[in-house]
Amino acid sequence: MTTPNHVAIIMDGNRRWAVRRGLSRIEGHRHGLEALRKIVPAFIERKISVVSLFAFSTENWRRTQEEVSVLMGLIKRAFEEHFQWLREHDVRVRIAGRWSDFSEDIQRIFREVTEATAHNTGLTANFCLSYGGREELAQAARRIAEEAGGNPAALAAIDEDVVGCHLYTAGLPDVDLLIRTSGEHRISNFLLWQSAYAELYFTEAHWPDFTPAELDKALAEFSTRKRNFGT
Repeated sequence: MTTPNHVAIIMDGNRRWAVRRGLSRIEGHRHGLEALRKIVPAFIERKISVVSLFAFSTENWRRTQEEVSVLMGLIKRAFEEHFQWLREHDVRVRIAGRWSDFSEDIQRIFREVTEATAHNTGLTANFCLSYGGREELAQAARRIAEEAGGNPAALAAIDEDVVGCHLYTAGLPDVDLLIRTSGEHRISNFLLWQSAYAELYFTEAHWPDFTPAELDKALAEFSTRKRNFGT
């Protein structure tokens, strides 16, 4: 079976999962974190090199203060509680997104986890937090323009490789398989550049119900696809 090198997941449906069960939306996010804890080891077992997880978008800041506060607490707790596990299992952690949106406390945790795992050679877990695809491209354009400084030769040298080197995901391969849970059929501003030739897989399962068995269904479907990369 052909295995994708880089899998990206839009982890959607926590709140709908909770509402259908008469639970609070906050409880849905807690169960979503439990699903994440179970799925990361599954990627290691299946020898997938990179997984990108859409955990919190730039638009998610518009949610209620209570919900955002709970989500920040879950993000902080997840890294604190699983820091040692990630190191022991040779996971390299990347955080893609606008770090400056987070509190100093959370930014400190981001720095500690990414620096401590930077030289790990197993699974790369790329957590997309305060991430938006358009914002990522805009910040890349600003940085490229600043570095070029109006130099005609530098401007003429801008190509896809230059853009890629200025993205949050610099150094990571393009996405091979993009999975979205909860039955929605859209990519919601996620890894727009990196998913140019990705195979898309949509499942009705809400994120808290996304198990390793559900992952295997997506991988099996991927293995049947013929990829032509636009040719």
